[in-house]
Amino acid sequence: MLKWSTLSPIERREAVAGYLFILPWLIGFVVFFAGPILASFVLSFTSWNIVGTPEWVGLSNYERILTTDPFFKKAVSVTLRYSIFYLPLEVVCGILIAVVLNQKLRGIGLFRTMYYMPFIVPKVASSLIWVWVLNPRYGLVNTLLSKIGIMGPNWLGDPDFVLPSIMIMALWGVGGSAVIYLAGLQNIPRQLYEAATVDGADGIQKFFRITLPMLSPTIFFQLVLGLIGAFQTFTPAFVAAGRSGGPLQSGLFYMLYIYNRSFQSMRMGYGSALAWLMTLFILVITVLVFRSSNYWV
Repeated sequence: MLKWSTLSPIERREAVAGYLFILPWLIGFVVFFAGPILASFVLSFTSWNIVGTPEWVGLSNYERILTTDPFFKKAVSVTLRYSIFYLPLEVVCGILIAVVLNQKLRGIGLFRTMYYMPFIVPKVASSLIWVWVLNPRYGLVNTLLSKIGIMGPNWLGDPDFVLPSIMIMALWGVGGSAVIYLAGLQNIPRQLYEAATVDGADGIQKFFRITLPMLSPTIFFQLVLGLIGAFQTFTPAFVAAGRSGGPLQSGLFYMLYIYNRSFQSMRMGYGSALAWLMTLFILVITVLVFRSSNYWV
């Protein structure tokens, strides 16, 4: 990097102009990204109710979370169970839909659009639709089940069905992942399939010997994004299960618990500590996923 004193007047004017061009972005970065991150880190060591003055409490928030907070363990348990079951379903469904949409058929563009549209629908709107669809008395699902003599469950009122219901709501938008997998499929050289056909490989062998190995970088990318997204699940849980997390807190996701502590209980310091613990946990899991990629990507 050249020293300012060594620059000519023209170069100095160009440098100033360059800094002025990036100044709006820098201000936005500091105000809306770096500033809030630093503020939340500092607040995690305080007790603050938004109105008064923050009181420094050191590690008390973290100690209370990890030792005496029963809802913290419940929120972690719900989020982990959701992630363990939802992520494999998202990967499998996304790949299967992408394989179907990768066929050269008339009108395939229309089907690709139809599968992608649920992904761009606002989550609040789609969650409200699913709350109606899963209504135990007049919802579409239970109405159809009653037509064949099956009594549908209370999807969002039974603790055993709250989490599966939210998974179904999330899987409705799997078209977003399918589009990414579709892009990965279209980057696989056709010559590999032609050579496999000459060698006598059938469709299943091509899928497991060519498609999945060549698609592994895309799967890895989607797995990391899906993992982060699963831990940040909030809107479907809030709309479907309410801020309390539904019956027996069976839908009390971690982000929902952060919201409750920060904005319902007005404990911003405690909520900030919860957020930083989640950040560290996601970071550790992401690092482990990156380490495992050496064996399968």
